[in-house]
Parts: sequence; structure tokens; C-alpha cells
Amino acid sequence: MNEERKRRFTPRVKLRMVQAALLVAAVVVVFAAGAVWSRAGSATTVTSDLLSQRIRAVSELATVEYHYTNMGKFENQVDFYGWKVPLTRKRFIVSYDGVIKAGVNADKIAVQVRGKTVTVTLPAAEVLSHEIDDDSLQIFDETTNIFNPLKISDYTGFAADQKSAVESKATQNGLLTEAADKARDAVAHLLSLAPGMEAYQIEVKTTD
Repeated sequence: MNEERKRRFTPRVKLRMVQAALLVAAVVVVFAAGAVWSRAGSATTVTSDLLSQRIRAVSELATVEYHYTNMGKFENQVDFYGWKVPLTRKRFIVSYDGVIKAGVNADKIAVQVRGKTVTVTLPAAEVLSHEIDDDSLQIFDETTNIFNPLKISDYTGFAADQKSAVESKATQNGLLTEAADKARDAVAHLLSLAPGMEAYQIEVKTTD
């Protein structure tokens, strides 16, 4: 009798029983996980810290990129008590491409939750980075002499002056204003996607 039962309990039957047991266990795990996730989602509370962490997940909201091509002239001559020394003039004309990134620093954003209103205060927009493409540099009309040779410091100082001038011009043309507007839109959209925000009113403003 025992031998007959053993013959009926073939390895294939055992395998099917194990597969069935695993399937049942998997279904139980899935339902259990779904219940936990459901409870976690319903228990989510909107707080200032929670929203601040969501915003700071993006270290910088670089909202505007300003690409430009510029040409500048450098000229220098040895000065001796107000008298320009002859044969000491050096100069060069250079053209180059650059890109300015402007936006707001996410680490300086303040979030406040009062009742059903979320108020976000953004810092003033600023230039986040300014890079000149070295591969784009073209030098024209380079003039030097043994009495006043061109130096690396001439080029680096010229580049710094040029960056400052271009940033000033871009700002006058509304670069930072556009960056602030887009930052407000970006933050409002980012927060609207947070769980539980359907019941809240979002107000985003910029520090004067």
C-alpha cells in the first residue's frame, strides 16, 4: 500500500504542488504590500519640511540659458607717470561663444503651510554659471613686443572683464526677470505633482 502511494507521488506532482504553493504565497505578498502602500498613501501629511525636501531634490533650478557670441578688444601700453611709452603697445581682438545659466538656488527656497494654503518664497534670480567655450576662441590682430609682451594674465583678466560686461548686458535685457518667472512656474508645477496637494492652494512669490 505504501509503495502504491509512493508511485502516485511522482516528482512531477511534487513540482506542481510547490509551484502552486509559491503562487499562493506570491498573491498573499502582493495583496499585503498593496494594503501597506494604500495605508501609507492615505496617511501622507503635507508639511513644510516634506515640500522643502521635494524642491531641494533639485539643487539648482536653472531655468534660463543665454547663448551668445561676442567680440572684444584688449589693448595695453606701458604708462610712465601718465606718459604712454612708445613701442610698448600690445593688443588683441578675440571672438568667442559663451553660455549663461540663470535661475534660483533651491537651497534658499522657503516653504510655509498654513491651513490649506502653501506659500513658497523664492530667492531673487541670479546668474548660476557662466562659461566660455575655449574651442570657439578666435584671435585677430594680435600685436606684442619685447618691451611689453602678452601674458596669460592679460587673457584671463580680459575674459573676466568680458564675462562681467556680458552678464550686465543680459541682465538689462531681462535675463533675470525671465528666470524668476520660469522658476515660479517650475516650482508651482513641481509641488502640484506631490501626493495630497489636490486639496491645497499653492502661492509662489519671489523675494524683492
